[in-house]
Amino acid sequence: MLDTYARKYVQRFIDLTASLLLQLNISANQVTKTALVIGLFSGVAILFYKPLLAVSLLWLSGYFDAVDGSMARKNNAASPWGTLMDITFDRLVELSVILGLAWRYPEAQFLLLLLTAGIIFSMTVFLTVGALAEKKGMKSFYYQAGLAERTEGFIFLSLMTLFPEWIYWTTGLFAFAVTFTAIQRLWEAKRILKED
Repeated sequence: MLDTYARKYVQRFIDLTASLLLQLNISANQVTKTALVIGLFSGVAILFYKPLLAVSLLWLSGYFDAVDGSMARKNNAASPWGTLMDITFDRLVELSVILGLAWRYPEAQFLLLLLTAGIIFSMTVFLTVGALAEKKGMKSFYYQAGLAERTEGFIFLSLMTLFPEWIYWTTGLFAFAVTFTAIQRLWEAKRILKED
């Protein structure tokens, strides 16, 4: 939800960073790979119980993840390969954090597993609708908005990392939000794909 409605408030900074990196002859795909590496280290930081570092790396990764798309659009270099890397690397970063939390807090592993199942469900609907829908958005595929988008995910992952004493509640709420989003997208897909 925040990705869809609040992006306009930070887009100026994203575009500024994108322009600067393009002037330095850095490609969008290089930034995508950098965002992945930074994001993976977020999960590693959780393993070493460095929650502030983990959250900082997570958000820096997310920022670069937004910048790479702006770079590709500014350069007219958006590509199917870039889109595939972007979506795949996003999930790898999320999984890195979830695995770090599961290792650090084994008592929450079942809830973290439910969260992962919810993410798989939601992304399956999201990507299938994106592939089947004829409409194209700002991205290179049809983008379905929902209650829990990437920014909400980062907020939940940050809360889970910074406040482990609430990990049951935050993980449970995140799993609910992701599953609700999947159902919301499925309902919308019925209308978009014009099925009875």
